[in-house]
Amino acid sequence: MLDKSYVVPWGKRGALPADAEAAVRAELLHESAPLPTGERRERFERSFAASVGSRHAISVTSGTVALQLAVRMLGLTPGDEVIATPQTHQATVRPLFDYDVRVRFCDVDPTTLAIDPAVLESLITPRTKALLLVHYGGCPAEMDTVMALARRHGFLVLEDCAHALGTRYRGRSAGSLADIATFSLRNSRKDSALGKGGLITCDRDDWARRLHRLRAEDTDARSAHLLPDRTAAPNAALWTPHTIPLHRGRTRRPGGDATMPDMVAALGQAQLARLPAATVRRRTLAARLDEVLARYPFMTPQSAPAHSTHAYHLYTCFTSHQELRDRLVLSLDRRGVEIQLRYFPQHLLPQWRHRGHLRGECPVAERSWFEQHLNLPCHALLTPHQEDHLVEALDESLAELNGSTPAPPPVPATVCGR
Repeated sequence: MLDKSYVVPWGKRGALPADAEAAVRAELLHESAPLPTGERRERFERSFAASVGSRHAISVTSGTVALQLAVRMLGLTPGDEVIATPQTHQATVRPLFDYDVRVRFCDVDPTTLAIDPAVLESLITPRTKALLLVHYGGCPAEMDTVMALARRHGFLVLEDCAHALGTRYRGRSAGSLADIATFSLRNSRKDSALGKGGLITCDRDDWARRLHRLRAEDTDARSAHLLPDRTAAPNAALWTPHTIPLHRGRTRRPGGDATMPDMVAALGQAQLARLPAATVRRRTLAARLDEVLARYPFMTPQSAPAHSTHAYHLYTCFTSHQELRDRLVLSLDRRGVEIQLRYFPQHLLPQWRHRGHLRGECPVAERSWFEQHLNLPCHALLTPHQEDHLVEALDESLAELNGSTPAPPPVPATVCGR
């Protein structure tokens, strides 16, 4: 509950411990070079692109801004149709409100909660311009099938990778599997950078150039011919390129102010270095939770496609019916385990119902949310004691619901970082 202190809390700090984060901040604040040079931002972008396997990575102030700019690259025009997943945060589909397009929500696979390729194919029309998908909880969508459909029918695919740092599909990282991708570095993400941050990855040079222009206004205010006439100014010696009146500067290209601060980029760089170890820790904990679920036939873990790596941004599992799910949530809460359910089906939110979307449109997503799925804490900053408590609490709660005594706990697996 909101006012409760939990033994096993939901992750809110990403993958960088507080002391490591403080060390990065102290290093930047005590060096002589000014912070907004852009050097750390550019270094972070190069590192991020290399880690994802993408040609370009453009950093911005938030994952929401990243989505807004990435959607602009899709070239949507009035009358276009966009297919989107209902199993996501509102931010994924919110940018579509800015366009006169028809949004068609694609139901999800019941085992992955990513879009179901069979349903996707049935929604494609000659007007389909783009697809917005999410690797829910870090579990990859079936990208080979998705991209084959996209190429056959000529539409673009945007990956929302807010959950997918560390996710791999057939040897490739999420963020390099579609035409364009976005990442979020919010505190609730597995790789967080001082509260907020976002990135866009793509391979197209023309898109990268446009995105660089859009994230920050490009001016030539420091050009010599734009300097004021010092001889005509009473305090000519005080004039510098930074004191030029606004009407004297010429904006070459309009943009915004969405450039990631160097402080945030430096923290992101530190987080990126910790990502492989953090992913191993989450996957090891998930394997322990899977072992518990395997003893109870009314429970099923989320399963990733073959030849893929689940990043476990969320550890998601399914119960056989709603009453059981609700009782399990309350039982875990009593044992000090914080539970959050993510996410309410987008097509049933008021803003989308106002546009004609109805219950029954995505029955698998609806049944999963209202009756079956729950998310357990699974993040790299859990202590060994908290991990053990989570595993034991889950086993005790399921045994209680099953009307039996708990089985002997599994032998704890070796966890990276212990």
